[in-house]
Amino acid sequence: MEHSKKKKKKKGSQNPEAKFQFELNTCSKAKDLRGAISLYDDAVSNNTRLNQHHFNALLYLCSNSVADPSLKPTALDYGFRAFCHMSALAVLPNEATVTAVARLAAAKGDADYAFDLVKSMGKNYNNALPRLRTYDPALFCFCEMLDADKAYEVEEHMSGVGVSLEEAEVAALLKVSARCGRADKVYEYLHKLRSSVRCVSESSAVVIEEWFRGSKSSEVGEVEFEAGQVKEGVLRNGGGWHGQGWVGKGDWVVSRTSVGADGHCCCCGEQLVCVDIDDAEREKFAGSVAALAFEREVKANFSEFQAWLEKHASYEAIVDGANIGLYQQNFADGGFSISQLDDVVKELYNRSGKKWPLVVLHNKRLRGLMENPSSRRLVEEWMNNGALYTTPNGSNDD
Repeated sequence: MEHSKKKKKKKGSQNPEAKFQFELNTCSKAKDLRGAISLYDDAVSNNTRLNQHHFNALLYLCSNSVADPSLKPTALDYGFRAFCHMSALAVLPNEATVTAVARLAAAKGDADYAFDLVKSMGKNYNNALPRLRTYDPALFCFCEMLDADKAYEVEEHMSGVGVSLEEAEVAALLKVSARCGRADKVYEYLHKLRSSVRCVSESSAVVIEEWFRGSKSSEVGEVEFEAGQVKEGVLRNGGGWHGQGWVGKGDWVVSRTSVGADGHCCCCGEQLVCVDIDDAEREKFAGSVAALAFEREVKANFSEFQAWLEKHASYEAIVDGANIGLYQQNFADGGFSISQLDDVVKELYNRSGKKWPLVVLHNKRLRGLMENPSSRRLVEEWMNNGALYTTPNGSNDD
């Protein structure tokens, strides 16, 4: 009882700003817009000192209430009124403020204002950084209005500040491109969807189907194209995408299907390709691996390896000698098994049509193998056929 009395006394002694914040948060949790507006009006009439958190709580509640037709007019009225009041008091907005007001603007159909808010963040709002949710109101509003060029402008601005699209945004851009007959952009967003989403949602699938069932998709395309270039593009871009634009003309056959365990399409019977990373992704990946190696290795050693690799780049298989030689050798008399390593090397050699794999071994391991006549014979065979690279002291064979 004593604790309860103290708690009540503490609540009773709250200053007007803290009391307003507590009651406003309660309204926000209960999604009580009218209650929050009543509190706001009282706070204004009582000259309660309002801060960023107060305004953001009210703006958030207003922006979430626009989905209710009965509350939308009130939510828009008080939302913009609160934002103007915030500016008048010189209370600095943050990203949450801009996101809420952008949602209100989009609900009003004013995508331009929503986008202008985002563009002005860095300049006017103490270098606040926009997030994906900050751009969404303007982007989705432009897409719904079928203003494709403005939607592309929003995406370009997002890219400029390092904000990446997710499936919902790509699908919206794909839909507006399809409905506006922008075949080049449809192709672009199909690829973005392909490269960023492993399994599209039902809503995205419907957008894709609508495009390929429409008349515009059958009209675009190149009848005369270089098959070799297409094949080269497929290889360069990781398989499954040639990057050559629309190839061929005519009506598409659109149907739902499934893929068998062996990778065959159950509808047309075609074998689906294994999609690999493309050239740009491969370069980025290789660069990050090299940076990690330089950080952890003796730099000269790794530079020498890179130079060697430039001249010996035709290997189709690489064998981690230590991992294979020590595989399942953790028993009493176990040790490095040269025979296991030889079996793997020979299997790869025969599978590839008599092409040697690259065996990587640390030079400490190599010295031990060279002391044994039988293992030395195998090592010398690998050396003579250019199938061995030994990592020097101070370097990791992995």
